[in-house]
Amino acid sequence: MKYIILNLLLVAASITYAETKMDVDKYIKASMEGLQIQADAHMNTWGIGKSDTWNVDQNKALIWWTFPDGKIASAPVQIIGTFNPNDGSFMWGWDHPSIQPPLQEHAKLVKVFGEKHKIKRFTTQKVKATEAEAWEFLAVANRLAKSNGGYRADAGGPFVFMTYGEITLKKDKP
Repeated sequence: MKYIILNLLLVAASITYAETKMDVDKYIKASMEGLQIQADAHMNTWGIGKSDTWNVDQNKALIWWTFPDGKIASAPVQIIGTFNPNDGSFMWGWDHPSIQPPLQEHAKLVKVFGEKHKIKRFTTQKVKATEAEAWEFLAVANRLAKSNGGYRADAGGPFVFMTYGEITLKKDKP
């Protein structure tokens, strides 16, 4: 029993040490790789990126995609933030005036992570960013929340970056 407790303490200590010595750039890179693997799997299984339309209902915390063949894919959704390509800014979802509080939870995980690791870009509500950096923000949120994937949607000006949960597929009646 003492041996088990000692091992658990050693594991906990090594995790704590690893967290304090984290290489943020490596974490972001690994998060992007994970997001890409998920995207490839979703593309190959149900066709994310090939839908005719996408919609989000913030009241139901749901995203859905409608496909040309009548298939509808839906999932719980969280909004990480918005990227404005006109001024190169990203506004975090954790305190976004257009995002209902229940859809801010995954973005808040990034803020907490940023506070812990002193990453100003994760704790400043609106930051200058490129679209590639907005994808990195999404990838980190996806990893921290253990989401099923991430999606970038064009909202007619800004791009909305979202994480989503388990996919449900159904066929719409013709």
